[in-house]
Amino acid sequence: MVAVNNFGDTRAGGLAGPMGLFIIVLMCIAVVLLIRNMNKRLRRLPDSFPDPNAAQRDAEIARLDADLNRPDATPDRPAVDADRSGVSIEAAEAEVSGVDTTDRPGRGGAGQADA
Repeated sequence: MVAVNNFGDTRAGGLAGPMGLFIIVLMCIAVVLLIRNMNKRLRRLPDSFPDPNAAQRDAEIARLDADLNRPDATPDRPAVDADRSGVSIEAAEAEVSGVDTTDRPGRGGAGQADA
């Protein structure tokens, strides 16, 4: 038995092998150049980046300090320690009148006897 070549004429397509090798070599060269370029760019980056919120916090603190150091500055908070002795008795009674003092079962109301 003689081996028969059923794949056609292989001698006419003799350019496919070298052309494939050329494309593979070009792709390898491109990958090497891209890796070198990426490494150069990565070396230029700083070790750590500043916190973006830190600049905003510093600016807010500086603004608040400037507001407090103004000669005509008044605090923006309400006067919680203000003197309340000037409140009228009518205003105090109106505030207290909303309290329900009626007797209710189960609660220690005003009219419930001690047991």
